[in-house]
Amino acid sequence: MSQEHVLDSERAASFRFLDQVLREKKDQIFVMQFDIAVLTRQPLTSSYRDLNDALSQVDTPTRRELENGGNRGTLLLDAVVQASNETMSKQHGRKALILLTDGDDNGSDATLANAIDAAQKADTLIFSILFSDSGRVHGPGQYILQHMSNETGGGYFEVSKKQNIDQIFDAIQDELRSQYSLGYVSDKPPTTGEFRKIQLKVGTPGLVVQARNRYWAQP
Repeated sequence: MSQEHVLDSERAASFRFLDQVLREKKDQIFVMQFDIAVLTRQPLTSSYRDLNDALSQVDTPTRRELENGGNRGTLLLDAVVQASNETMSKQHGRKALILLTDGDDNGSDATLANAIDAAQKADTLIFSILFSDSGRVHGPGQYILQHMSNETGGGYFEVSKKQNIDQIFDAIQDELRSQYSLGYVSDKPPTTGEFRKIQLKVGTPGLVVQARNRYWAQP
């Protein structure tokens, strides 16, 4: 319910983002809603019409659903784990999750570490957009979103008077279309699945590297 008054703005910006970025038969996008439950509104598709229909169905819980939900609140971390394990891990190539939320989590079984591990194992970037109904930015939600984005090599953004949601979507679109994919062969092949630290530096002054600091290595 904390997104009730910004949901229309989020939906409208998402419509415009799809219109600008989706290349039918080349790109695939899915729509997931998370509140007191995690619901995939639309599985991966390249159909602009199906995605538009799914976005139109995203809503806030009814009063009855809230009453039946017990003490569970926004399941942000559970949603990241589910999206990573059930959808992103099965895909190849460039992959990213775009989270539109105020960052609050009030009932997930998963921890922040679980969510980061799942995204990294699925080789998925997380782009977080903090959009707060109350205008509140700094707090636990900000830390959660920043940490997930930093650890996966994605980006963190805040909707504000200086940067509206459409400008943020434009920035994410530019980043998704201008990434570099670097790879190497380790001289110590893994014998079991394990996380390995990685550090990337550039020699040109003034450049900033945005990349994850570890990856999931498998034999």
